[in-house]
Amino acid sequence: MISITGILGITFAGAVLTFILHHLVPKLRNIVAIATVAVTGYIVWQLPIDSYLVHFNIGSFDIIWGNSEYSRLFAMLIAVLGLFALIYSYDFMKGKQSLGYYYMNFMISIGGMYGIVYSQDLVSLFFFWEIMTWSSFMLVIYCCKEAQQVGLKYFIFSAIGAYSILIALVLIYANLGSVTFIKVFAGFGSMSFAAQLSAVILMLIGFGVKAAIMPLHVWAPSAYSKAPLSFTAVFSGVLSKMGIFGIGIVLFKLAADAGYYPYVQSVLAWIGALTALLATFYAVFQTDARKLLAYSSISQLGYIVVGLAIGTPMSIAAGLFLVILHGAFKAVLFFATGAVYYRTGTTDMTAVSGLIRKMPFTFFSALLGIIAVAGVPPLGGFIAKWMLYESLIQNNNYFLVIVIFAASTAAFLYLFRFIFSFWLGQEEKEFENIKEVPWTMRAPMVILALFTLVVGVFPGLLLAPISKAISYLGVQGVTYETSVLFNNWGDKLDMNSVIAMIATVFILATIFLSIKNKKKTRYVTTKDIHTSGEVPTENENLTYQLDFYKPFERALGWVLKPSVDEIYNKIATNLEQAFDHLRFIYTGNGQTYAMYVIVFLVILILFSEMIFGVIL
Repeated sequence: MISITGILGITFAGAVLTFILHHLVPKLRNIVAIATVAVTGYIVWQLPIDSYLVHFNIGSFDIIWGNSEYSRLFAMLIAVLGLFALIYSYDFMKGKQSLGYYYMNFMISIGGMYGIVYSQDLVSLFFFWEIMTWSSFMLVIYCCKEAQQVGLKYFIFSAIGAYSILIALVLIYANLGSVTFIKVFAGFGSMSFAAQLSAVILMLIGFGVKAAIMPLHVWAPSAYSKAPLSFTAVFSGVLSKMGIFGIGIVLFKLAADAGYYPYVQSVLAWIGALTALLATFYAVFQTDARKLLAYSSISQLGYIVVGLAIGTPMSIAAGLFLVILHGAFKAVLFFATGAVYYRTGTTDMTAVSGLIRKMPFTFFSALLGIIAVAGVPPLGGFIAKWMLYESLIQNNNYFLVIVIFAASTAAFLYLFRFIFSFWLGQEEKEFENIKEVPWTMRAPMVILALFTLVVGVFPGLLLAPISKAISYLGVQGVTYETSVLFNNWGDKLDMNSVIAMIATVFILATIFLSIKNKKKTRYVTTKDIHTSGEVPTENENLTYQLDFYKPFERALGWVLKPSVDEIYNKIATNLEQAFDHLRFIYTGNGQTYAMYVIVFLVILILFSEMIFGVIL
């Protein structure tokens, strides 16, 4: 039986092999990459649930890799989206430079994510976390020299997150003498209050960077805009979920029994809610589809954080349900944006319109994707948001309900802009000869879009594995009886029947509109303007694509004007000035540097008990 070692070994070996094949037999490169992820995905599916599948020692550290229901949920997401993204890459990346570099780093990032979810000790988790970060960094800077500045921002925030996790790891090891999950979970409560709270906060910061929760999100919009769109689907749909994976472990395996836990819950829930709301408003005012979807992803991750932070079985189920659904529908939307870019060369929503007849499969997939994001039945997003609302109301979090509902309602604004700008309206003459994308790009979009519909009508397909994952976290699992959504309504009407009826109406309406739209359409120009006796100048675009929500921007601009980027830039400037004043300590004298080391060690020994809880 092939174990976790096999999964990791095959993935990393496949990464190296694709790089070699790029220089020897380029045609085999893509096939090997797809086959590798398909094979490891099958092994992930068949892997037994066992906490100690692999166990060995590195120095004084016990290294353990294991599989749990919680790990399996995330590992399957990695396998499925990774496979679809590689299939999509087959034609999307054709003709690009350095494809060996692209595929190698793509697969290394997949291997790093596998390692994270299978880690049963903090050292392994940190090691694979860095592998994932470095390989994704390489893909952020892949496209061009202009991406290097964006990559630097991603690198800095990733370093902040990594050092936060590393300091927490050292703090825990200094107190407990172990890094294995089973010993850390059992002994965490014996640590001092200061050590516990410090470790929890540091880990939440570290995982929060990857989850792009505000104010740690500023790297995401630019990174999503520069990474190849085929990988951005994985970036948003899976890689960001590694932060969610870690937050779940911190909340329910480390801090759940601590006295400060309710305060951590409350603060994190409000951070998640405000992230969902503010990111939605930022998305509304974007004109580039990549940045719009980036802020949309940040917003959806805010919902997930709220679900985990509330900590009830139903709220956790809602959060994990949205983990899977967000991975699917966000991949669909990034793939759809990639399809538009593939045919038009732009993701600017003011430059393209009327593609519905030219790219019907892409439009259909994008339509299902935005309906899922909006939380409208019969798509799966409705199930997740309903459970989240219900859990918040049951937990008396009424103000959080208001914020989350406002964010969900405002999402319609940017979702309408996304679908209207690219696909509705009149065809532009310069794009009148384009056609649908190749089947390798269509198939992943359509399959994932249909998946969001299927789990909306049959939510039990996801609720069953989610319930098992919740049980691993030490929380009672969920069943159909947990939510009124799945109970008999007044003992007369079952909500599953309601969802099925809505799905039927939705499908029939789609068929009707498709037939109706085959009638002859009258075309009018969108760029002619009556000059009223004035000298004609350059035609002006009068469609809704231009300044789509200018009135809203004028009304709400004052809320969004204070930029987190500006705050970080000011901090960086002040630090740079401060460090300029400290340069005098770099004398170039070895004896001086040796004295610095001795002074540092003395301070560390004197304050070791205060910092680490033990005497060094």
